[in-house]
Amino acid sequence: MQISLDRFPGGKQKALTMSYDDGVHDDVRLIEIFNKHGIKGTFHINAGLFGKVSWSRLSESEIKKVYKGHEISAHGYTHLPLAAIPGEGIISEVMRDREKLEEITGEPVRGMSYALGSMNGNVVDMLRMLGIEYCRMVETTGGFGLPDDFLRWRGTCHHNDNLLAYADKFLAHNWHQLMYVWGHSYEFEGDNNWEFIEEFCEKVSGRDDIWYATNIEISDYVKAARGLKFTAKQDVVLNQSATDVWISVDGNPVEIKGGKTVRLS
Repeated sequence: MQISLDRFPGGKQKALTMSYDDGVHDDVRLIEIFNKHGIKGTFHINAGLFGKVSWSRLSESEIKKVYKGHEISAHGYTHLPLAAIPGEGIISEVMRDREKLEEITGEPVRGMSYALGSMNGNVVDMLRMLGIEYCRMVETTGGFGLPDDFLRWRGTCHHNDNLLAYADKFLAHNWHQLMYVWGHSYEFEGDNNWEFIEEFCEKVSGRDDIWYATNIEISDYVKAARGLKFTAKQDVVLNQSATDVWISVDGNPVEIKGGKTVRLS
């Protein structure tokens, strides 16, 4: 019997997630496009910069309504480069951001992206202690694999990096893959190419073989799948998490309900 951890919810083998930084007014238009096509996004926000006119930041009162149905994630309270500041500054940047965003959403904020891409091993170690479960880097892989360490999560591509070509490659193959796109919505306004992201969303939307998810949904699901416990013969599996997980058994999708022990045949 061949067991593979190569399925997303519903037995799907593909997933798509989008990641955008800074909490600016152009996110409103981007979210309208995402909602139109059923795309899910994660938006990384600096709570200490709400309403800054020079950066066209959304105000605190706008946040919950604008990002409804999508994930609100941390990005540092004032967008400081974490690798360049003392440990006390890292704690302040992360925890003040979390506290304000959680006050707005009423939910734990468990994800983040590195402001200015600034990070090192010390930063990663501190984020683990500060309740951050994933953090996106600015470096990309050009591939569709899952990260070994979610605090060093590299996406597939920035949206300005041959996005449509990556989409064609992603759609062409029927195996386990995650497409992760990141950027800033103000870049579409600055480059006057909103039609570009519209074209991408049209291309990848409405497909039965793709799971459209936020960053935290991907992180939670993959960690639950990796946490499955198998017997030595791999004929019984225990799902200790509360998340329903799908696996392949001899190439066929099998659901393992949260909290259940299942005999495989």
